[in-house]
Amino acid sequence: MDEAAEVSRLLDILGNRNRRRIIGLLRQKPCFVTEISETLMISPKAVIDHLQMMEREAILSCQTDDRRRKYYYLANDILVDISLKRTSVAAEDEDAGDETERIKTSIRMFGQMIRAHDMILSNLEQISHDIEMKISDLARNHKDLFTSDREIIVIIALSHDSLTLDELEQVTELPPKDLSEILKRFERKGIIGRTKDLYTLRGVHAE
Repeated sequence: MDEAAEVSRLLDILGNRNRRRIIGLLRQKPCFVTEISETLMISPKAVIDHLQMMEREAILSCQTDDRRRKYYYLANDILVDISLKRTSVAAEDEDAGDETERIKTSIRMFGQMIRAHDMILSNLEQISHDIEMKISDLARNHKDLFTSDREIIVIIALSHDSLTLDELEQVTELPPKDLSEILKRFERKGIIGRTKDLYTLRGVHAE
């Protein structure tokens, strides 16, 4: 592959913000799918898709620990140096007034972004609290169905997205036998449905 094609391929990969965030996280340490999903607040399904894509491109690699959990790490990091060079003609055409207006506009936009960021964080804190309360409610009032944290983990995973059995094993990190028993029990209770190989939480995604 020539240099131009290689650069184009890497820019396509980095063009996705979540892939850039995943790479940034994996620069710090190897991570499991659940760690990436929870840290970056990306659905497990989307995390798996991004990881598989970057694994195919030889950017990431993975290993399995003694509990059969798969964790990912950077096999080849991406370093891109991009800079803008102002042409002399453009520089001569600009005057001090235009430059001042640009600065004011940039500062104004920066302030709006900070306020939006603070509002989103506040809303996320409230949502996280509500989620914790709902999890406690499920565990307390439905002890016949949720016998341990494992069942809650499966419900949380399927709340993000519909997943295959392999994806559920990777996301929940539960032993295959335990996961299969939980899924069968949830199917009998009508909590989840299955279309071919895809498991869906009833009333959340497809219905």
